[in-house]
Amino acid sequence: MIKKLMLAIATLVASMGFAFAQVDVNKADAAALDSVKGVGPAMSKAIIDERTKAGPFKDWTDFQKRVKGVADKRATQLSKAGLQVNGQSKEGAPMAAAPAEKAAKPAKGSAKPADMKADMKAKPDAKPEAAKPAAKSAT
Repeated sequence: MIKKLMLAIATLVASMGFAFAQVDVNKADAAALDSVKGVGPAMSKAIIDERTKAGPFKDWTDFQKRVKGVADKRATQLSKAGLQVNGQSKEGAPMAAAPAEKAAKPAKGSAKPADMKADMKAKPDAKPEAAKPAAKSAT
């Protein structure tokens, strides 16, 4: 029982690594291809069948011609998710880490720390809003 539990945990940890890894269509097995967002079991099978039938994919253009349902837009999405052909991402597609950059950007309208520092330098006697004492109410 413990061995099965340990095996399940090890498998889970190993599969989590695939979620953020670059996956090359010429080297990956079905499980690695399935780990890429946008690639399901049917597409994994189509990729492997085509690779077996006609050999490795030369580039993204070759991949798009040979795999049904992959046009420019879909190829760009797959590349963003970490899919590669011969170690190359599709041109115009940022690396897989790009979505993390979007999450790190502050929302519109919120003050940036650099702006706050500039304001403090311009007005050295000014206090931040949170540091101002509340007005005392007369009782």
